[in-house]
Amino acid sequence: MKIEVFEGKEEAETIKKGLEALECSEDEVLYYVTKTKGGLLKKETVQVHMTTLNNISDFVKEYLMRLTKDMGLEVTFETKIREKQITIKMYSDNNKIMIGRNGQTLQALTTVVKQVVYNQINNYPYILLDVENYKEKQEKYLMRLAKNVARDVARTKVEVSLEDMNSYERRIIHNYLSENKDVYTISEGVEPHRHVIVKPKED
Repeated sequence: MKIEVFEGKEEAETIKKGLEALECSEDEVLYYVTKTKGGLLKKETVQVHMTTLNNISDFVKEYLMRLTKDMGLEVTFETKIREKQITIKMYSDNNKIMIGRNGQTLQALTTVVKQVVYNQINNYPYILLDVENYKEKQEKYLMRLAKNVARDVARTKVEVSLEDMNSYERRIIHNYLSENKDVYTISEGVEPHRHVIVKPKED
């Protein structure tokens, strides 16, 4: 992955210099900052290590291409970058293998990819991997589930614990019900057995 290093005296000023050099806004890059301590005759300097989300996207696609090839799969990619999120849709000759049981293989690929990028840029990007429209269908299912459970909780005033979910799935439930006037949500448990509880609001 191509990472540019910019050096200066002040952090904000050096970040600005990097953004200008890359002709990007802050939403289009990922970076981390290191500092070199000064001495008696030398002032402290700041180094900003910066790369674009486009570079990260290309790096991830190359990595996934090698990984899926080792799995014996032929995969093509479709990429979208929006609001600091990199979304990569994968189309393969065996989507069931790519997705895995309850999406476990897809989730594992996402975790591995994020860690590989972190090792490069010392920062976690917001990456969403999808196989065709699996995530989209999953999101619609989770929103329907949240709607139905919230309706039952509001009617009976009895809290409901949902099945164990990963952080992505829990976030969909939390976000969908965040403005519901009758219920609220919390997460309980320890990964990988963490789950959402839908609770009634007091009158």
